[in-house]
Amino acid sequence: MTSPRSATAAGGLDAIRKNPAGAVLGFDFDGTLAPIVDDPASARAHPGAAPALARLAPLVGALVIVTGRPAAVAVEYGGFEGIDGLVVLGQYGLERWESGVLTEPEPPPGVAEARAKLPGVLAAAGAPPETFVEDKGQALAVHTRRCAEPEVALERLRSILAALAERTGLTVEPGRLVLELRPHGMDKGQALRSFIDDLPARPSAVLFAGDDLGDLAAFDAVESLRAEGVPGVLVCSGSAEVTALAERADLVVDGPAGVVDLMGTLVDPPS
Repeated sequence: MTSPRSATAAGGLDAIRKNPAGAVLGFDFDGTLAPIVDDPASARAHPGAAPALARLAPLVGALVIVTGRPAAVAVEYGGFEGIDGLVVLGQYGLERWESGVLTEPEPPPGVAEARAKLPGVLAAAGAPPETFVEDKGQALAVHTRRCAEPEVALERLRSILAALAERTGLTVEPGRLVLELRPHGMDKGQALRSFIDDLPARPSAVLFAGDDLGDLAAFDAVESLRAEGVPGVLVCSGSAEVTALAERADLVVDGPAGVVDLMGTLVDPPS
């Protein structure tokens, strides 16, 4: 595991280890707990992720996964069913899974409109045939990872998907070779901050681990808490595809395996 880059980060880790019962630990799913794969339906959490979360859950104040995936899908693909104390905020916080109970709103009408129009929009844009759409119910994600030139394909689609989002009252969330059309008004930072603000007590420390551009908002939430005096740690699950998080992070680890290793040090700190 890479050492923390600053005394602030080291102090945040120390605060978690000294008082885990007061700490909030947050994690993204894809790229953080689960390796990125060409087909999102084939994604599964690192084999050590669920056991590590199960060990942390009874020891920390709160344990939360904040993901763009539907919450139930993250639970299934992660093998998280049965982890008491774990909360999964899906669809950027629109859904909440806790103790086997899923709470979700009705999708806004713009999602259905975008779903109907998207095939024609992609055809008109000359999207490569390897382009595929992941229907998340509350959002639609257009992936170019399978294309021969995925970055070129993504750039070709960026403006036309932005125009579709504007017409249907949605917003575009960029990610690792993906552009996601989703409702306005929620991001991972708002989801994390609302979750923390609803807790019965102010946390003694906060950690969030992510890997992609959508996780920057969660980093902002941790930094806002640090400005209020709460020790915080920003962790990047490193990759060659996205560097923006690594530049902001206090600690960069080697993908999901590194995140699992880090969770182990929070449960059993090295002597």
